[in-house]
Amino acid sequence: MESIFFTATLWLTLAVLSALVASSLRLSIALVEICAGVITAMAVDSLNLGDVLAVESEWVKFLAASGAVALTFLAGAELDPDIVRMKLAEVSVVGLVGFMAPFLGCTAVARYLLGWDANASWLCGVALSTTSMAVVYAVMLETGFNKTEFGKGILASCFVTDLGTVIALGLLFAPLTYKTFVFIVGIIVVLMTLPSITAWLTRHYAHRTAAIRTKWVMLTLFGLGALALWSGSEAVLPAYLAGMVLAGSAARDTHWIRRLRTMTVGFLTPFYFLRAGTLVSLPALLAAPFVFLVLLMGKVASKIFGLYPFISFFRQDRKERWYYTLLMSTGLTFGTISSLYGLAHGLITQEQYSFLVAAVIASAVVPTLIAGLFCVPTHLLPKPDHPENTVRRINGLSDEG
Repeated sequence: MESIFFTATLWLTLAVLSALVASSLRLSIALVEICAGVITAMAVDSLNLGDVLAVESEWVKFLAASGAVALTFLAGAELDPDIVRMKLAEVSVVGLVGFMAPFLGCTAVARYLLGWDANASWLCGVALSTTSMAVVYAVMLETGFNKTEFGKGILASCFVTDLGTVIALGLLFAPLTYKTFVFIVGIIVVLMTLPSITAWLTRHYAHRTAAIRTKWVMLTLFGLGALALWSGSEAVLPAYLAGMVLAGSAARDTHWIRRLRTMTVGFLTPFYFLRAGTLVSLPALLAAPFVFLVLLMGKVASKIFGLYPFISFFRQDRKERWYYTLLMSTGLTFGTISSLYGLAHGLITQEQYSFLVAAVIASAVVPTLIAGLFCVPTHLLPKPDHPENTVRRINGLSDEG
């Protein structure tokens, strides 16, 4: 137990330092935590400190996965159903193109430029087709775009893209068994009953210190996650769907969402983003930088050339178009998940896995950095609340859970 507390202290030290750097440089905390993970892993390796971070320990992987699941749920809960219906054409077109362009483009790059076999090439296309819901949502939170129709449209488009990735991975590689049908039926039943049960718990027990609503939501997320993993899918997919079905009620209770967000971003997601950075092996990349650069450029270029013309139909301002396009070019959660799936099932080699994960993580860093530095549509940022309104809200908070 002593070693676990010591390791947790190291991780949270990195999280605090990352937050300070992100605030000073006005960069996304997710981006800084990923970079901190890369630098720390390199330092640990060069100093021969062994497994001091316990990156592969079950408890670290659990906290990291919990962060991804909770953050994905919050991203779904931030969606405004009315705005999604209003922007259905935009969300559908941008989301589908955001999946298809890199899926086909990166498959072709791996097959014809790098000479990978068919299975590895298709897996490459799947892994690099994603858009990082976790990174995009973290950026939306920090900028305040999550409160705007612009930001909610981007989040909805991200979901469509990642849904395409999950379906492609399942159709191409995952066996269709009875577990798949149990998973689908289980999700349908839970999502149909979730709003009514949550509303009943909220009416009778929410405004108490027991925080039963938060416990209920986490129970649902972990239960659906266990069912997803058992069936061969991934835990983050049902988490987003659960967030979507609760989006209406969550929007009416911003204080509860704020508390859940504090727990998630303050404790869980640093493990996810920092650990993602530690998966990058800089020596392996330096040994064959061409493969890494080809994969990264293949993903980003196919996203940009595929998405920008279509986004131009829906956004007229140049900064809006580039910001939208660059955030849709990020990748992380499903990209690393797909890469690990390919490695575990013998579809790609360890070397190919390293290149894919490095390209996926770099795609979370480079487009986000460019978007944050040069393309933020500041005219769409929500106006900050007057200090007196903030004080009134704080004074009015209850012990609700």
